[in-house]
Amino acid sequence: MQETSANQVTANATSSFTEHLQRSRPELLPYNALQHGLPTGPAAAPLQTPHATTIVALTYAGGVLMAGDRRATMGNVIASRHIEKVFPADQYSVLGIAGTAGIALDITRLFQVELEHYEKIEGTQLSLDGKANRLGAMIRGNLPMAMQGLAVVPLFAGFDRPAGVGRLFSYDVTGGRYEEQEHHTVGSGSMFARGALKKLWRPNLSEADAVQVAVEALYDAADDDSATGGPDPVRQLWPVVYTVSRSGAVRVPERELAAVAGAIIESRAVAQREA
Repeated sequence: MQETSANQVTANATSSFTEHLQRSRPELLPYNALQHGLPTGPAAAPLQTPHATTIVALTYAGGVLMAGDRRATMGNVIASRHIEKVFPADQYSVLGIAGTAGIALDITRLFQVELEHYEKIEGTQLSLDGKANRLGAMIRGNLPMAMQGLAVVPLFAGFDRPAGVGRLFSYDVTGGRYEEQEHHTVGSGSMFARGALKKLWRPNLSEADAVQVAVEALYDAADDDSATGGPDPVRQLWPVVYTVSRSGAVRVPERELAAVAGAIIESRAVAQREA
């Protein structure tokens, strides 16, 4: 009896925590928890749920940076001014979310556990390409929800230690994975942020300059997209910004972001007065 039980545990052992849940408790997966309770058919109205918007990411000399604004919207209503959309996935990678906020946050937590579980089972960290592929599989699992208007579209970035460079990956709702060069954006304000990045980004940016470029791109997105929240000196709300380098993933302190945002606001005010 004990031998049978041990064999069963060995057979069920997997380095993927997501696969383990799919076998043993599929109802706990983010995209399965809601799926069976959703209305279907032509008469089903779209659900009004908070959506996370805009994420920017760019490479710089020595690593990669990701930043997200703090606003979530629900239709034409601001659902939250304090949401965080960029998270460390593990020591050397970060994840930014856009789309249906609740599902995106659950997928983020599951992805974090997935990477931690793999490291404990295998005794080593998953490669950056392996992490990007695992995230793509999770997004693919959410496809039935995306078809009902509950899409999740992340950005993933990390430091590739063997290659010694920062790398950046984007996804579509089917889980398709695409490696981006230089910079990329997702979310409702992405078109405006991308235009800013095209003008501001240059090769071999310093880390400080990369932070300024990211904050300015989000500022430009907020200027034209109502779903994107810009820096808010009154409420002391600043974007969430992470850098990832050989030293690991590090969150940029708010006092530094306040100084960067203040300088951008002041320069825009001066330009407006001189116009």
